[in-house]
Amino acid sequence: MKSENIPQHVVVIPDGNRRWAKEKGLFVTAGHYKSAGYDNVKSILNEAKALGIKYITFWGFSTENWSREEQEIKAIFELVYGLLDKLEKEAQENKIRFRHLGRKDRIPNNILEKIKKVEESTSKYSDLNVQLCLDYGGRDELVRAVNKIIASGVQKIDEKAFEGYLDTRDIPNPDLIIRTSGEKRLSGMMPFQSVYAELYFSECYFPDFDALELKKAVEDYTKRQRRFGGS
Repeated sequence: MKSENIPQHVVVIPDGNRRWAKEKGLFVTAGHYKSAGYDNVKSILNEAKALGIKYITFWGFSTENWSREEQEIKAIFELVYGLLDKLEKEAQENKIRFRHLGRKDRIPNNILEKIKKVEESTSKYSDLNVQLCLDYGGRDELVRAVNKIIASGVQKIDEKAFEGYLDTRDIPNPDLIIRTSGEKRLSGMMPFQSVYAELYFSECYFPDFDALELKKAVEDYTKRQRRFGGS
């Protein structure tokens, strides 16, 4: 793969955790524990860095996920805290910058404090940028952006200025969006930013998505010709 063909920003929609667990006769939370195992996450990050990807974003918890059972929600946030704790240590060695995308008013305080701590401690790095969408929804992001514009008193705005009010204001638009489990929809992932993103739908559930699957998706991306509305 030629370096100029590598996507700069890859977004992963990790779908299929619960179905993976149910098919194996396990509790639904088992899928989350498998997919959030740090060894697997680390291997994906290492592969992203090796391929030359500069930004990789994972959707960890959507605004709609609050409707799930309390036990499952609690398990997800516990896993997130553990991942952030390990990522904070890993980031220092591998110069990884971490950022959170999404709402901050409903996240448990211990998670929010950990997010702020990791964001601050990794803000000087740029070798690999890792974003976690937590309590994130595309429509919600747009509504929050509009409310920020109203609050700022701005009367007229263009697309470029609008980008400055989004969660991704200093992050490039996604080049490649990967969704696992065979589902073929974006479910509201970055509706403003993703208009020209290439889409890749993996048949495997996210607990089985690894570094090799990421490489396969990137290889598929490199064979495409992007026109951005041109000829």
